[in-house]
Amino acid sequence: MKKIFVNLKRFEVSKKEGGICPIDDPLLWIDEIMKDSIKLGLGCLDNVFISYFLPEALIPTALNALSDFDEAKKLRFAIGCQSVFREDIVPGGNFGAFTSNRPAKAMKALGCEWALIAHSEERRDKLQMLATYDSNINEDQKAAEKAYETVDKLVREEVKRAREAGMNVVFCIGESSEQKGTGDFDDFAPRVRRVLENQLRNGLEGLNFEDGKEIVIGYEPIWAIGPGKTPPESDYISFVSEHIKKVTKDLFGKPLDVVYGGGLKEENAESIASIETIDGGLVALTKFVQPIGFDPQSLFNIVSAYTK
Repeated sequence: MKKIFVNLKRFEVSKKEGGICPIDDPLLWIDEIMKDSIKLGLGCLDNVFISYFLPEALIPTALNALSDFDEAKKLRFAIGCQSVFREDIVPGGNFGAFTSNRPAKAMKALGCEWALIAHSEERRDKLQMLATYDSNINEDQKAAEKAYETVDKLVREEVKRAREAGMNVVFCIGESSEQKGTGDFDDFAPRVRRVLENQLRNGLEGLNFEDGKEIVIGYEPIWAIGPGKTPPESDYISFVSEHIKKVTKDLFGKPLDVVYGGGLKEENAESIASIETIDGGLVALTKFVQPIGFDPQSLFNIVSAYTK
């Protein structure tokens, strides 16, 4: 089954406030998004599973909107959260002193089935905090490598908490332009392999699948994401996803599913779908020209092109 994950980031902020939401009421917006998604059939497509990752405040409204529909119409549709905290509420221990953080058990209690962990924006946030403490991270290669390893270890704890709470995980990895470096394929390929393997091993080593929950790898070519950036060609995505499959097979005895998160759109969906080692996509924006934005119809078009 192909997997399409949708990260709605902070898309609920209205356009007049600098965001991309076409209306001012974020709860009304997410209610419409959920209902339109199900009415379009996104919850019951053949051989396609879809999960939306939402900001915490939108999750109850989203789930309430979904409750209006028969189970058959949302059979392959789920709601997830945007990461969890590295510690959690424990009987006989911390009962909930987590002001400003997002414990996994709290997200599970709301109704989340999936957690998006180690997204490039989350990794960047953690690196910025480390760099505030030690500015050498921005200048010294050894300090930078130590910072990357520290972030890997922090997000590994998040994966553990999500799994312990009973959630599936999309675990994001990807190389920045600095990590990729310059040169031709023979120059940068070893660097890219090393970066991705480090992120996988540091972030996932020691985990198992005895609980029956999934871990899906979300690959983000950070160097290619953003306005004016050029997405990688199919050969590059194939090279990376083959390496991820190899490393995860070494770690777990079986390769994990890999979804592509570097600008999956209607124009490139069929090409990316043809890559045997890619199992789906991680989508955010569905409209890439002004006015940029997200809407279920455009997502439906992307999914249709991907599964053509």
